[in-house]
Amino acid sequence: MDIERLKITGGIGKSGQADGVFEVEIKMGDVVSIVGPTGSGKTTLIDDIALFAFDNTPSRRKIFINGERLPPEASGDPARNPVAFITQHTNFLSDLPVFEFLKIHASVRSSADVLSAVEETVNFANQLTGEPLDPHNGMTELSGGQTRALLIADAVVIGNSPIILLDEIENAGIDRGRALELLKNYKKIFVFVTHDPGIALMSDFRIVMKNGTMTKLVHSDRAERAAAEEIRRLDEVVLRLRRLIRDGEKVEAGFLNCLPGARRCGGRP
Repeated sequence: MDIERLKITGGIGKSGQADGVFEVEIKMGDVVSIVGPTGSGKTTLIDDIALFAFDNTPSRRKIFINGERLPPEASGDPARNPVAFITQHTNFLSDLPVFEFLKIHASVRSSADVLSAVEETVNFANQLTGEPLDPHNGMTELSGGQTRALLIADAVVIGNSPIILLDEIENAGIDRGRALELLKNYKKIFVFVTHDPGIALMSDFRIVMKNGTMTKLVHSDRAERAAAEEIRRLDEVVLRLRRLIRDGEKVEAGFLNCLPGARRCGGRP
């Protein structure tokens, strides 16, 4: 299915008030964030997208694909459903080795080169997670972060889903900056539910939620992209600190001054 755009038309919030933003159009290649405090309706909105709501959910929103309603039979058929939804709580039931799982999925999806697709997927996943996964290990042996990284990579590379929904990937120990870099190499619609300022500022625009309603659209500009780069440098420091602690190293006072490019670190040049 060739998808050019996804449109959300507004509905109602928790108290019956109308969405402040009546219409949101997301074009193929856009990266969008859904932001707002806990309980503001972020999950409800992303669920509406995943379900292709059409005035049949509590929010009464409508989701259009290329200006039309997605046929109900398409949303119920995994081979025709254009959405991959990576949730916060995902576990594998199969204990197949990762390699075998990916090979079966690539075969079902009729990948032109199954082994190359599997290799690309594993490499993609290992750039997202701090602890590389071994493709010979069983699926249930993977950590939460490895599981989420593998599912993202699988949805993008093998599943080749045109619309990818990601719910709070920052909670899984995934390198968010690297994830955005990699994802932008693929022309898809990416929608993040996130509390992470770096992801929000690097998105093309963000949907601000409050009391169950879409209240505002904020488009990222050059200043916000510059701010996102500063946040990324801070993230690099935290990742470095995390690696030191995991490796059993000692951490000196003044470590937080060790930003890339800093002249002094920990009180020493």
